[in-house]
Parts: sequence; C-alpha cells; structure tokens
Amino acid sequence: MAERATRDLAAQFEDEKPGRVLSGPAGLLLTAAALAVGALALWQVFRPLSQGSKYYLIIFLAGVLPLVFLAYPADLRLPARLRTRRRPASSGPTVTDWALGALAVAACLYPVLPIPIGSGGGGYNAFLDRQGLLAPTDLVLGTVLLLLLLEACRRTTGWILPAVCLLFLGYGYYGGLLPQSWPVAHAGLDFSQLVDAFYNSDSGFYGTPLDVAASYIVLFTIYGAVLELSGAGRFFVELSAAAFRRSRTAAGRTAVASGFLLGTVSGSGAATTVSIGAVTWPLLRRAGYPPERAGGMLAAAGVGAILSPPTLGAAAFIIAEYLGVSYLQVLGWATVPTVLYYLGILLAVEIDARRSGVRPVVIDVGSPWRLLGRFGYHFASLIAIIVFLAVGVSATRAVVFAIVLTVALSFLAPRNEDRAHRLTPGRLVTSLVTGVRGVLAVTAVCAAAGIITATTTKTGLGPQAAALLIGGAQAATSDPTLVLVLTALLAAVALTLLGLAVPVTASFVIGWVIVGPALLDLGVTAPAAAMFVFYFAVLSEVSPPTALAAVAAAAVTGGRLVPTMWQTLRYALPAYLIPIAFVITPAGLGLLGIGGIQQIAFAAAVTALSVAVLAVAAGGWLPGVGPAGAPERVLGALAGVTLLWLEPVPVTVGATLAVVAAAGVFIRRGSADRSSSGSPANPVEEQL
Repeated sequence: MAERATRDLAAQFEDEKPGRVLSGPAGLLLTAAALAVGALALWQVFRPLSQGSKYYLIIFLAGVLPLVFLAYPADLRLPARLRTRRRPASSGPTVTDWALGALAVAACLYPVLPIPIGSGGGGYNAFLDRQGLLAPTDLVLGTVLLLLLLEACRRTTGWILPAVCLLFLGYGYYGGLLPQSWPVAHAGLDFSQLVDAFYNSDSGFYGTPLDVAASYIVLFTIYGAVLELSGAGRFFVELSAAAFRRSRTAAGRTAVASGFLLGTVSGSGAATTVSIGAVTWPLLRRAGYPPERAGGMLAAAGVGAILSPPTLGAAAFIIAEYLGVSYLQVLGWATVPTVLYYLGILLAVEIDARRSGVRPVVIDVGSPWRLLGRFGYHFASLIAIIVFLAVGVSATRAVVFAIVLTVALSFLAPRNEDRAHRLTPGRLVTSLVTGVRGVLAVTAVCAAAGIITATTTKTGLGPQAAALLIGGAQAATSDPTLVLVLTALLAAVALTLLGLAVPVTASFVIGWVIVGPALLDLGVTAPAAAMFVFYFAVLSEVSPPTALAAVAAAAVTGGRLVPTMWQTLRYALPAYLIPIAFVITPAGLGLLGIGGIQQIAFAAAVTALSVAVLAVAAGGWLPGVGPAGAPERVLGALAGVTLLWLEPVPVTVGATLAVVAAAGVFIRRGSADRSSSGSPANPVEEQL
C-alpha cells in the first residue's frame, strides 16, 4: 500500500497526468495491446521489419495511440448545468474514449492498409508515392490523426503543448500573410502541404522524436520497470543509508546518494523526488532539517537523476539521433557535469549541516558490505549496459541484454523475503505492461513534436529565429565574445521559460530547432549546443514558478512551496551555470570530455573550484572554518562566476577573489575567537 501511495503521489507532479486504473475487459485489452507493443519493440531490435523503420513507426503508433484514450480520461470541465455525475478516476473508458481509440487505429494503420480507399489507400508503397500530392482520403485521415495527437497530448500533459503545436500550425498556414519585410515571414503553406509534411514525410509525425520513443525510450522504460520489480530501488536506498550511517550528515548524504542511484530506475525527476522523499524525509526530520531545506535537497537530488548516466532523460536519445553519434558518446558528455552537479549538492549538504546545527541520526541498517554481498548483483545490468556500449553494441541491444541479465540475476536471492522480487513469467508480464504504459505519454508528445519540427523545416523558421536571437545580442555589443555570452544567456532564459510550459522532451525538440541554430552559427560545436539545450530543458523541473520536482518535494515534507523552490534553486545552482561554461569558451569542451586529458582535467578542476566557491557563497559557511559574512559571500559569488570563463586571465582573477574571500572568513573567525576568549567565562566575574 505504501508503494502504491508513493506512485500515486509521484504521478500528480510528473509532466504527464496520472492515468486510469483499468480493470475488466478494458484492463485485459490494455494488457494484451501493451504486451504486443512491447514484444514488437523487442523483436524490432533483432529482426527489423523489412519495410523499413518508418513502417515500424506506423505500426508502433497504431498500437500506442489508442491506448492513450483508454488509459487517460478526457478530464474536461463542463458547465455546471451540463455536468453529470463525476466519474471516479479509476472508472473505465467512456463511449467517446472507445470511439477515439478506434479512430486512432484507423488513422494510424491507413498508410499500410493494402486495400484501395477512394483515390487513396493501396498499401504502404502507394502511400509513399503520393508524397507531395495527397489524395483526398490521405488529407482527411491525416487531419484526423493531427487532431487525435493534439487531444492525446492534452489528456497526458495538459493544454500548453497542444496550444504550442497549434501556434506552429497557424504560423505555417498564415505566415505567408505576414509582411515580407519581417524576418519570420515566409511564402506560406496551404493546409494540404502542412498535412503532407506531418503525415507523409520523415520530419513529421514519424520523425526523429517518435523514432527515439519507439526504438529507445520504450526499451529503457521496460528496463526500468524490470529493475524496479527486481528490488533494485529498495536496495539502492538501503545501500545509501548504510554507506553513511556513521556520518554526522548521514541523512542528507543518504538523500543525495539515493537520488543518484534511483535515477537508474526512474527517468522522472518528480517521481525520483517522491520515491527518495518517502524514505529519507523521516531521517531528515529527525536530523533537524527544516521542511523547506529538506524539500530543496530532495528535489535537486531527484532532478539530478535525469542528468546522470547510464540512463539519462529521453531527450538524450534524441541528441544521439540528431547528431548521428552513439548513445555512449552522449553518456561521456554527461559524465563530468554530473560529477560536478552532485559535488555542488554534497557541499551544500555539508554546509547546511554545520550552519543549521544538524543532529546526527542513527540509521538502523546493516553493513554496506553485507548489502553489497547479498544484493550487489543489481549493479550488474547497469555496468553491462556501459560495457556493451563500449564494445560497439547498439544501445537498443545493450538494454535488451541488460533486461535479460536482470531477469536471470533476480533468481539468485535464496531467502524467502527476497523471492518476492524474482521475475517470474507473471511479474515479467507486469513489468512489460508497466514499461509500455510508461511510454504512452512520451509517444504522444514525440509524435506531436513532429508538428513543430515539420513546420520549422518547411518554413525555415530555425535560421530566422537564430538570426533574431543573435541580432538581439548584437544590438547590445559588437564584440564577438560578448555576443556569444549574451546569446547564451538569452537562450538559457528562453529555454527555461519554454520548459515551464511543456514537458522536457518537447522542450528539447523546440529548443533545438529554435535555439540550436543560433549557437551553431556563433561557432559553438554541435555537442556543446545540444547538451546546453538538454540541460536547460531538464532544469524546468526545478525552475519557479512551476518547478514540478520542488512541488512534489513540498508535498512530501509539508514545507512551504515558494521557500522550497528557492532552496531547490540553491542546491541545483551548478546545473544552471555549468552549461554556460562549456558554451562560451573552447576550453569548456573539456567539461564534456572532449579534448586531451590536460584540457579535460583543467576544465574539471577549475569548474569544481567554481562549484565549491559558489556553494560557500550560497550557504554562507566555509567548512572547517566558520560562517562567511556578506562581503565574503559577494566576493565568492563573483569568484565562482568568473572561474566559469575557462581562460587563463579570468581563472587567475577568479582564483584570487576566492583566496581573498577565504582569507576574509579566516579573519572573521579569528576575530570571533579573540572576542570569545576575552569575555569572562564566569558570570560572577562579568558582574565584578
């Protein structure tokens, strides 16, 4: 019951809305369809369909999209005079839901049906031959699929993403009416051209985002479900607690370590936040952490899960596809920033423990070595993914092999209490269905993202938006270096605002087609530009005023919402600044593991110093010395920001400022010690 309550709470704060709990015929149908989709995804890894990847995407969407209408309620608010008795969330699909599901099957399978339908139909090859000249039937069913995808996005993520898609659709249709002197004006597209671009091209519904969802994300969600049912989540939390059980800051360290480890199971920042909060919040409360500070720590640790190898967020797979690189390379780019991110959180934990007088707590767990001896096999599949990728195995095959390994290792536990985690055929079915159900909302978002990418491609909006962004920076300065810095800052603000409205995956896709070209035009390398967009898309989960992970953390701790958001920002500060560092200077590529050993070591060491100085400035405490006053904190903040400019002169200036700030803290500590030693120890002596 506790696990179910945790999952329900997590669902309230994820990008996707919580779905129905289906039973009866609807539940059986969803289970059967999810099993078929999961089996097809696994089969496609080793025996791809001979008709090609687009054919597979059509079949995949035909299997997933109808399930969205069965699993997610319409949740429309009707006027009171039209409202009937409110249906409970667990009630089954309505007649409308069944009708939309049937319509989705027809619209999705139409391109591959071998029967003529009016002037259209006739099979897959005939459908492709009509590209650029759609038949009336093609136009009708393409429009139907467009509307169904918008409704699926509304049901799973809310109104914002469909509104953004309609905005792009309107731009494609009405852009020709704009004054041609405007930078964003274009020749104009009629509705049939737009539907053709969405329905019968490689940049529309069946473009790269859906390809990633159908080829990668579904396999990793299945893997996460298998790993969770094998007991890995519980083991990761217990291991984190055991590793720090003798430390004064054991509660805080346990929360951070749990967030990192659980990120291998959950790809959602909000879900990870709730999961670790349910276990570690009682420890944090006993240690004396205020609810708001504990909530900030939990939210920052939870969002770090999306940024951490070996299973990054869904957008990381899109990066690999867009740039034509292996997923292992994307993991390599994320490694150093991940280490620096968690370094910043751990330093903040240590500072808070000393500044707030956190009490040590006794964590009643066994030895970490004993836990590793009994359950360390849970790490085997994670390590196997990296090994398989390193020897050249594709990411899809690597994760399938990891699933098989997890299933086999689940039978190693001999004790009765561990047998519940053995992945028997029934539990395997559960994990497969859970994994496929977890990708329903992502699939709807990725397919709808084709509206954005196709419109941008057909109208040339990407280069035009890039020119506007660069022009705004050039209006303030003509210096090329400052233009790049201002463009990066403007892009960071734009991506953060975009992420407040749409899910992470859609935020990355939109950011890449709009902001990416601007960074590339200014000489930023493709890996740096892609990872820059990725980080700021992910950070929407901790950015006010939405900050879903912070909202979830406040729900767990009972803390005030706004202070929890600000505490989250303080803990997550490195994630906002590090992307700036690897964009504005060539040396910053060392943070992505690009360049020689010397460049990587220099970038990592200097940025680690920057993170440490910023943690001291934000926390107001220098570990081992004492409190930092306002002057030292201001100097520390200036030093930390200056150090991010990874060039010799700024690094020297930043290091000097950091030394001055530290010296100020030492002097302040010395003055405090002299004052305390000069004051009488006995109250009677003071009176005399």
